[in-house]
Amino acid sequence: MPCGQQESGAGTARYVVAVDVGSTVVKCHVYDRAAAVRGSSSRKVESLYPRPGWVELDPEVLWSQFVGVVKEAVQAAGLHMRQVAGLGISTQRATFITWHKRTGKPFHNFISWQDVRSAELVNSWNKSLLLKAEEAARRNNCCFGTVDTWLLYRLTKGSVYATDYSNASATGVFEPFTKCWNPTLCNLLSIPMSIYPPVKDTSFNFGSADSEIFGVPIPIMAVVADQQSAMFGECCFHPGDVKLTMGTGGFWNVNTGEHLFASRRGLYPLIGWKIGEEVVYLTEGCISDIGTTIKWAQDINLFTNVDETAKMARSVVDSQGVCFVPGFQVSVNDPYLCASFMGLKPSTTRNHLVRAILESVAFRNKQLYDMIVKKIRIPLQTIRADGGVSNNSFVMQMTSDLINKKIEKPVNADMSSLGAAFLAGLASGFWTDKEQLKKLRRIEVVFEPQKDLEEYKPAMDTWLQAMKCSLHW
Repeated sequence: MPCGQQESGAGTARYVVAVDVGSTVVKCHVYDRAAAVRGSSSRKVESLYPRPGWVELDPEVLWSQFVGVVKEAVQAAGLHMRQVAGLGISTQRATFITWHKRTGKPFHNFISWQDVRSAELVNSWNKSLLLKAEEAARRNNCCFGTVDTWLLYRLTKGSVYATDYSNASATGVFEPFTKCWNPTLCNLLSIPMSIYPPVKDTSFNFGSADSEIFGVPIPIMAVVADQQSAMFGECCFHPGDVKLTMGTGGFWNVNTGEHLFASRRGLYPLIGWKIGEEVVYLTEGCISDIGTTIKWAQDINLFTNVDETAKMARSVVDSQGVCFVPGFQVSVNDPYLCASFMGLKPSTTRNHLVRAILESVAFRNKQLYDMIVKKIRIPLQTIRADGGVSNNSFVMQMTSDLINKKIEKPVNADMSSLGAAFLAGLASGFWTDKEQLKKLRRIEVVFEPQKDLEEYKPAMDTWLQAMKCSLHW
């Protein structure tokens, strides 16, 4: 049914639409009151690489993809736009853009969170962006925004300029302790404070999408950063709840409740969400090159379908001493870390290589988990996994063995989308409270420890040695 066609009884049934603007895919799901997906659509994110290490997104292409997946998902569900109770938007974090407030014209492409121009970025900001934006900023006509802010601006045709606490706290310019944009940092970077958007609650009525876009005005009831959204979708509402997302990268998030822990090596604080008077803080640690590595392995024909990798890994007793060191993205701790296979032999097969790649994911999960246990003085409770790589039973089982903890995996791994739907549903009255949301969770499988950690020690020791050999390349 075309999305503009009237369905009989269109005003009776109500649904929530959630869009997840990720690093590789823009997805939209339509949810009913049971949180079941009624219709979906997705489009591949088209990243631009103008120079080595630079990663950008064309704002007009991203806008077209966003509008397209919403229309297609509602149509796939056989619904009318009037049946949408609210729209929730989850976005990749720290990807930013600046644009002219009056004309809406961007001064440049989105600069992705994956971009590694580092110190050069400061120069390019001062020499290029500010040269274009300085006059507009003086006239209060320059807007800075992450993906959520820019989408809100476009959806409302310039009438809403805002972000939420979860997205703001992930920029590095917003101070989570004071919950304000950081004036000291802005002075150091010569960035005028006037360009930053007002910060609103995460579950909040941001206004409505202009009726010309979808045919009817659709209430925008939540904007949220993707990892925090996945945390909410997993119903990690209590201090000590842990969420493990394994997608393009890997992210461990711990709910620390009303306590905000200062940054420590490898871990950093974030605002999870703000709903009314409730502010929930998280501690996060990240791992690069998870989905990226698996996609690379597929591109060089180590396997045909990602679903067969767990079986391939189990078809051999071990990796035969082969280790994989991930290093496709610049490491925070060592910008010269070299991605490599080590321990190759004439008898090495594709199965050994695939197993080595998957083992490297589990070993890094173990490292980060141990760091969290050591640094965060909160008893860890339930561990819940999501993201595309959580569908790999080999990685999940090995991670459970290494950390000696149960790990829950939901039926639907698209938790960023579900989290945005939950937050929008709460703001619109579609769902009543968090207790109701907990009852909507559907667990597909629980991975429980099956092997003793000592059984993995020789392989992990070898892998750690390989990591040392790949440093300072």
